[in-house]
Amino acid sequence: MKKPRDDQQVPDRVKLSFKFDPKRLQEDLIGLRDNNWIEHFVKQNYEGSWSVIPLRGPASATHPVMMIYSDPTCTEFADTPFLQCSLYFQAVLKTFNCPLRAVRIMKLASGSKIKEHSDYDLSVEHGMARLHIPIVTNEEVDFRLNGEQVILREGECWYLRLSDLHSVENNGQFDRVHLVIDAVVNDWLESQLKVK
Repeated sequence: MKKPRDDQQVPDRVKLSFKFDPKRLQEDLIGLRDNNWIEHFVKQNYEGSWSVIPLRGPASATHPVMMIYSDPTCTEFADTPFLQCSLYFQAVLKTFNCPLRAVRIMKLASGSKIKEHSDYDLSVEHGMARLHIPIVTNEEVDFRLNGEQVILREGECWYLRLSDLHSVENNGQFDRVHLVIDAVVNDWLESQLKVK
């Protein structure tokens, strides 16, 4: 993994230049059956319902529960059967000219919240970037990073330094669904984040 030099500073949030088609993202989402959702296993981090569909996971994983685990020690990742029927998700992932590790669809149900926490090593400084692409969201979602609200709109692509404290509350009437990508930092990704 490529790590920036010590004198390089990356903000805790960066909106990338990519803009994806929300309608096509939502069509692929609809194509995934409702019974494919798996409750997130880190129960202490949320209240309500937070669930996942894995699109890429550890190559050795054969059960969907193991596919959703974003294992920081794993080096071999592979597409899951859920990605095979999602043509636009496939096209979106091809946009990223860097190694992709775990890729998941993550749904925070209406009235649910992710408690404030940090995800160790999820930062450019540690060589791993977590990217969020909102598929379905609403004005009542309150995403906080380092105590400040970040407004993420459908089809946008954001780098968020989630090794910092962050939380989410979905106070709206509809579920919030994001495509979440863990990407290895390389020269291409650095250029997208404008790290010089």
